[in-house]
Amino acid sequence: MSVWPAWEVREHESVTSWFYVRPAFEDGAQVDVLAVACEADVSVEDVRAQPPLSLDDLAVLADWIEEPLFAAIGAPTAPSCAPEEASARRARPPWPSGIEGRWLVAAEYRAAQGDGIDPVLAVMCATGHSRRKSLRLIAGARDAGFLAPRHARR
Repeated sequence: MSVWPAWEVREHESVTSWFYVRPAFEDGAQVDVLAVACEADVSVEDVRAQPPLSLDDLAVLADWIEEPLFAAIGAPTAPSCAPEEASARRARPPWPSGIEGRWLVAAEYRAAQGDGIDPVLAVMCATGHSRRKSLRLIAGARDAGFLAPRHARR
């Protein structure tokens, strides 16, 4: 995997750095990533892949590039995080299963709608799950009758 700096912006005491990352795949696939590192946060800003990545692959892309990116930055774990904090940051919060979990998903979804924000993103943040898993949880809440059907039947 190749990682090289693109550019850097310094403002007061904080530094935001952009990096190009190119994972190497044996099957000849090519993926070019533009990643941003700012304080204790690393995010993916742009991805270009040939052949296109599946949604599952795109969901784990950050995990693929995290270690080489931190090595390029010079941090063994997340920048400015202690190892204990980095592992705690990754831990998924406990989320109840069954009917209670579906009810909580529906409550989170409706609260986000009321606040005018993306309800799927709100469920993702509350559960700690990926977008795909959160959509499944929302569908389960709909099936349980806690949310209105997605489409009106004619």
